[in-house]
Formats: sequence, C-alpha cells, structure tokens
Amino acid sequence: MKILKKVLCVVIPVLIIVGAFLGAVGAGVFNKYTFTVDAEKKGNVLSNTVSNVNIWSIEGNPFVNAQINEENNIFEFVEYVQFMQCSGGTEARDLFKDPLDKTVLDDYDFTVLIENCRGIVNIGAKPMLKLGSVPLKYSKNATTEHGFGMNPYPPDDYDVYYDYIYALGKALVDEFGKEEVLSWRFGVMTEYENADWFITEGEDPDKTAEAYCKLYDYTVEALIDAIGKDVFVGAHSMTVTEGLWDEEIFIKHCAEGKNYKTGKTGTRLCYLSASFYDYSPEEYTTGKTLPETVDYIRDIAEKYGFNDLIYGIDEGRLLVGTTSGKDSDELLTRTVGYLYQAAYNARLTKQMFVNNIDYFSAWSYLSGGFFGGNPTVSYHFAKRAYEMAGSTLVETKADKKGIIFGGEVDAVSAFNEEDNTLHIMAYNFKNTLEYNTEAELTFNVNVPQLKDGEAQLTVYKIDDNCNYFDEWVADREAYGIGDECFAWSPDDPEIDNTVTLSDENARKIYFDELREKYGECSVLEPQKETVTVKDGKITLDITLGGHEVVFYEITQ
Repeated sequence: MKILKKVLCVVIPVLIIVGAFLGAVGAGVFNKYTFTVDAEKKGNVLSNTVSNVNIWSIEGNPFVNAQINEENNIFEFVEYVQFMQCSGGTEARDLFKDPLDKTVLDDYDFTVLIENCRGIVNIGAKPMLKLGSVPLKYSKNATTEHGFGMNPYPPDDYDVYYDYIYALGKALVDEFGKEEVLSWRFGVMTEYENADWFITEGEDPDKTAEAYCKLYDYTVEALIDAIGKDVFVGAHSMTVTEGLWDEEIFIKHCAEGKNYKTGKTGTRLCYLSASFYDYSPEEYTTGKTLPETVDYIRDIAEKYGFNDLIYGIDEGRLLVGTTSGKDSDELLTRTVGYLYQAAYNARLTKQMFVNNIDYFSAWSYLSGGFFGGNPTVSYHFAKRAYEMAGSTLVETKADKKGIIFGGEVDAVSAFNEEDNTLHIMAYNFKNTLEYNTEAELTFNVNVPQLKDGEAQLTVYKIDDNCNYFDEWVADREAYGIGDECFAWSPDDPEIDNTVTLSDENARKIYFDELREKYGECSVLEPQKETVTVKDGKITLDITLGGHEVVFYEITQ
C-alpha cells in the first residue's frame, strides 16, 4: 500500500500536467501569447546597441580606400570600428620600421595605423583602438607561441613603452587634429584578466594583476599627454567566465589606487566592456548570462564611485557551429546564417534594452564582411534595432503565455517622443536550429501619445524570405558542396571569405552562379498599412514562425 501511494504521488501530478497540456492543444491555445504595451509607463532611454564592429587585424589595410556598400550600408548604424590589439604583440602589429631590431627602440612607423584610421573616418565612423599588447622588442620574454599568438608579457621598461604610446597618440593628433581624435575611443588590452592575453612570468595572479594596472596607468597617461585629458579610454575584460584574477582589483585601482605613472590617486576610466559567448546554437554558456556578465563589472564600478560609465560587449555571440569544416568548427563571424540568428539577436537585444547595456560589437554583417556581399539576417536585425535607439523603454507585459516547450516568445517596446513613434520588437526563439513551431501573438497597446483616428503601421518581419542562407543550404546539396569545402564551420554566413568557403571549385560555383541570386533572396520588404487609434488603444495580431522576428513602427 505504501508503494502504491508513492507511485500515485508521482503519477497523478504528471497526469494533471499532461492533461492540461493536451487540453491546451485541443483548445488551440498552447501557442497563443498576449502582451500589453503601455506607453505611459516609461523606463530608460535606449542606446544604439549595434554601434560597434570589431576587426581582428588591420594587416592588409582593410580600410584603406574602403568603399561603403551603397545598397546595404552597415555604417548607417555602426559608429565605431574596433581595431583589436593594433599597437603590438606580433611582428605585423608592432608599429616600427624594424619590429625585431631590439637595438633600436624608437624607430616608430605608424603608417599602417594612420592609413586605416583615415579609411574609417572617411566612411563616417570613428576608430576604437585597442592598445596594450606589448611590442616584441619591449619584452625580454616575448613570444608569439602563447594563447592568441601574441606577446602576452608586460614591457621590461614601462617608460620606453610610455614613449611609444605617447608617440602613437601624437602622430594621430598631428594627422587628424586633436578635436577629431578626442571623438575616438581607446582601450587597453582585450580580456585583460584572460591568461591567454596577458600574464607575467610564472602566471602569478597577483603579479599579473599588478602588471596590468601598471600597463593601464602608463597607457592612459601617454594618451592624456598626447591627446588631451578628455580622451575616452577604458578596458575590456572577459568576465563571462572566470579569468586569472578578479576584475575588482583593476576597477578598485582606477578608483583609489596609487597611479603607477603619476603617483596620484586613481586613473581615468570611461567605459568597461566584457565578452559574452554562448558555446553553440544548441548550447548556452556555462558561465554568466549576458545581464549577469555586465552587472558583475557594473556593480563593482558603482561600489567604487564610477556611476556614469558606458557598458558594452566587445566581442561574442556564438563560438562554434553545429557542423565543422576541414580545419575547425569555429564560426568566423561568431554568428550563423540560419534564421535562428535573428531570434537569438532579438533575445539578447531585449536583455540589453531592459538592463541598460549600451552596445554589443559584431564581427560582420554581410556575406563579404563590412563592405561587400549580401545582407545577413543579422544585418536586417541590426538595421531595425538601430531605429529604436534614442527611444524610451515602455512597459511590455506578457498577460498570457503559451506552453511551447523550450520556446521563448517575448517582446519589448519603446516610444520615441521626437518623431512620435511607438516601436515594438517581438520574437519566437528556441535554442536549436530545428524549430518551426508557430506562435500567435496579440498586442493590446495603450499609446495615448497618438490621437484618435488613423495611424501609420509599418511591419518588418524577418523570416527566411529575406535570408539567402536557406537557399545556400539547398544549393550546397544540389551542387555537392560538402563540409570538406569549408575551412571553418559551414554554418557561418560570411561565405565570401576563404576561412569559411575555401574550396576553389565551390567558390567558383558560388561566385559565378549563386551569389547574385542571393541578393534577390536577401531583401527585407516592409508592409505598410493604417490602423485605427481609439482612446489611445490599438490591437495588433501576428503569427511568428520558429525564429522569426517582427518590428512594428506605429506613428502619426
């Protein structure tokens, strides 16, 4: 009898849950979601979360004489281009006439940096220069056989290093003018607490933290002396997972520590950024969530009196794909070409909007990178998300939620007082590439800012109708372009790049027969209609397929 009671205690709740689910399915409500949007209840002003892109190296002069893509211009929303570790760490990155001649320490040659910065300025954006990696001839232990293939060691003589950074800053001012360079951004290292990027001999955590704080102080003071006291500078930590030492050591040093260069208290700090990577399209990170990642460094900063910093993500999204090329399963752009990416981006962007995170830097938006090729779903998403920048977050509540197992159907809204426009973004996401369950969404909108009568509704629905990648997947099968034709993961959308599609015959097929066609498959066509506003109320209905995203714009 006792055994029977135990069995019933387990079975009955399960039967109740199953019965409720079957009842919901039978009633046709398992996939129905209802949201209330109240534009009277306001929150924070939204930042341009897509304002940054980053590039691994300026070797080969990628921005010299760069021409924007007129049809798909990412610089309509991109404001800053981050040059990763652009002042040292390898022979190609060290800015000298002879990077390997240790008998001459001041044979500076900033030509490649200046020319690429000129290219960025010419296309209407601003450089964001990551400094800090130490030139090979400045470290006795210098090696490129560590971590990311760059010298991880501090300089032997910090004054020699200071002179180098000062000369770099002065060269930029001489070329572009002080006012222009003060509008740029500077960073000191990438993932400063990551032992793959920066260590002292023996990888002692305390000594490494001390060395980084000293490196930061000398770098910042050189920039201040060369460019001006208002130079915008900060630091990028890993944070999403544990590093060699804790970020609090550095942030506390900036607030109340003795400056290693000036001897005064504290060091200039304008922003803090981190990395955020999920592992793959089917596996979240085992580390912190995106809000937890930023909150960790923000809470420390505010603890020490830094209350007005900018917070962003300087690299991230997805590390690897679900399939591997012949060399690696890594994703070149840290994104996939599947529609999944649009909903994944929407999910993270909502987290950024509601948690006051300023930006998330991207590696690419087009099939050819920044300038060439066809737009990815990430491009379409970024362009629409940019339109929400400057608007004020308004309350969006889920009144009724369906029960799509593993699904995440959600929305976020904002109102722009300047152009009298309500923006709503909604998405239907599940953390798997194979997801096609539809969700039916209803929005009950209260927007008293709009007068009774007609309003203009514009609907941007990001689905596979504006995505070339589903055609590419089908064409790969038809043409026999297997995974072995790729160097890195075939899931990546930057097909033009040889790191993705590497096989010569496959590339010929792609460029000669397919690429132009994909342009026609990549157009996002908005739908325009009028809606009736009565007593400040509007009702909207839409069905979103798996991983589809919608942006509404309602204005008068």
